[in-house]
Amino acid sequence: MFRKANMQDLDRIVEIYDEIHTEEENGNVTIGWVRDVYPTRKTAEESILKGDMFVEEDKGLIVAVAKINQEQVPEYSDASWNYTVAEDQVMVLHTLVVSPRMKGKGYGSKFVDFYERYALENGCPYLRMDTNARNVNARRLYKKLGYKEVSIVPCVFNGIEGVQLVCLEKKL
Repeated sequence: MFRKANMQDLDRIVEIYDEIHTEEENGNVTIGWVRDVYPTRKTAEESILKGDMFVEEDKGLIVAVAKINQEQVPEYSDASWNYTVAEDQVMVLHTLVVSPRMKGKGYGSKFVDFYERYALENGCPYLRMDTNARNVNARRLYKKLGYKEVSIVPCVFNGIEGVQLVCLEKKL
């Protein structure tokens, strides 16, 4: 089940962020995040209060989280998008995370499917997202789901130095 996150979800969302930070620090995954820099409790709290954080639940447990809105980060202006469209036609997926304890069960793919349906329901047939070039698992998933990598933008992203930001898009 997918729904908007609320403040009661904050601790579980932060728990997933911490699980991923720990997995990265232990060398089990490469995401390109930095603990206490991004994402943080404040990141999640601000998104919940703004109303653009969504969760995926399975049997009452939050297994995946992402922010969905029409906000294109400033770095997107340096990308070579295939589609030049009005901003109100674009929906953006930010910081999709799946609990490492739940990996391999299709939750990421299901969340992207929800994102696509949500975008269409809100009149946005053009989809954009980004990931760190180091995050090969996300890049593989997004490619499998029909997203095209249009640019890699070198930048400081969410406070993290030296990011190679992979910009992806899809037209529904």
